[in-house]
Amino acid sequence: MKNVIGLILAGGQGTRLGVLTEKIPKPAVQFGGKYRIIDFTLSNCVNSGIYRIGVLTQYRPHLLNKHIGIGKPWDLDRKGGGVTILQPYSTLTESVWYKGTADAVYQNIEFVDEYNPEYIVVLSGDHIYSMDYSEFVYYHISKGALATIACMEVPITEAHRFGIMVTDIENKIIEFQEKPKNPKSNLASLGIYVFTWNFIKEVLIEDSKDNSSDHDFGKNIIPKILSTEKVYAYPFEGYWQDVGTIQSYWETNLELVRPIPPFNLHDPNWRFYTRSEEMNPAYISENGEVRNSIISEGCEIYGSVENSVISQGVFIDERAIVKNSVIMTKVEIGKNVVIEDAIIAENTIIKDGCKIGIGHFAESKYDKKVYNSHITVVGMDSIVEENCKIGKNVVIGNDKIVSANTVIDSGGYLI
Repeated sequence: MKNVIGLILAGGQGTRLGVLTEKIPKPAVQFGGKYRIIDFTLSNCVNSGIYRIGVLTQYRPHLLNKHIGIGKPWDLDRKGGGVTILQPYSTLTESVWYKGTADAVYQNIEFVDEYNPEYIVVLSGDHIYSMDYSEFVYYHISKGALATIACMEVPITEAHRFGIMVTDIENKIIEFQEKPKNPKSNLASLGIYVFTWNFIKEVLIEDSKDNSSDHDFGKNIIPKILSTEKVYAYPFEGYWQDVGTIQSYWETNLELVRPIPPFNLHDPNWRFYTRSEEMNPAYISENGEVRNSIISEGCEIYGSVENSVISQGVFIDERAIVKNSVIMTKVEIGKNVVIEDAIIAENTIIKDGCKIGIGHFAESKYDKKVYNSHITVVGMDSIVEENCKIGKNVVIGNDKIVSANTVIDSGGYLI
């Protein structure tokens, strides 16, 4: 793996996560009580022996840059490699954002060339999964491929949401369909690629000159290079999840509290690393109750928690009840509070007597495309004053103050 560089695309806003990504990019969103989403891709890299990594950021990168730093939690603070944050930059003639996934790599050709690799692994920073990229690279080499795309089978009813690969018996890709209405296969691209560097470098340079191109791997580059007949699908059968919607984010978190979770955070042979604040051990009081939940360090639990993921430094006061919810770092929950089917973002304060996620589902009056489930979302750094009643499928924005005794019916909002 000394001839391999990893490039992690971490610039996406993640608009389908609504208020959760208004202040931070999707890869920086907290997950699993301790991590941020990008931690899984970074950890996969170091577990696979890839120690030269570029992280391509764009949308609101400050928190992500601070989180990654020089990469010490991932053992990436090393000479002759390590992790480098790559943001769009100004030239003498122009200052431009990354125009697409392919353009992001194109703009960093000089960075890659410094290491003169034989292969690059292009990764997304906003998926939850474990994958040994060394096996992926060896597969690419064994096929004599110029490009290899990690793929997995999805239900045919879901195939229209993905880039779909049609392959022959040797897994050579003979046709690519981008989000097809009538898919010919259920083999979906995961947006994870291995490229032979000298080959893809020339393709990216050519694509940069095409004004009609979206400069995207899925839309433009992959269809263009199929004619080489050296593009292969790498069949992946492990766990992979795109937590790109409110529903999938909530469900994927709560899957972790199952007796046998589909995604194993506790495998000693494949550890996931993160930068997190050093805190005291979690404390559960004499009257506190916790069932089937993740409780992270620094928490104080005086109330009741069931089937939930509770992040670092959360305070839950007496007679409070939290069920089926994701509570992010340093949230404060007062006495007699009831929270069900909710996501509460970091640094939010829920004061005494509030009821959140109560009643019956109603369609969102704010955005039906983003908020279309029973889950109530409260953005970060907000304050919900005493005795508020907030229904299901409600969204409260970041930095908001909800006045005492406010009632927000199901489907309502405060943005």
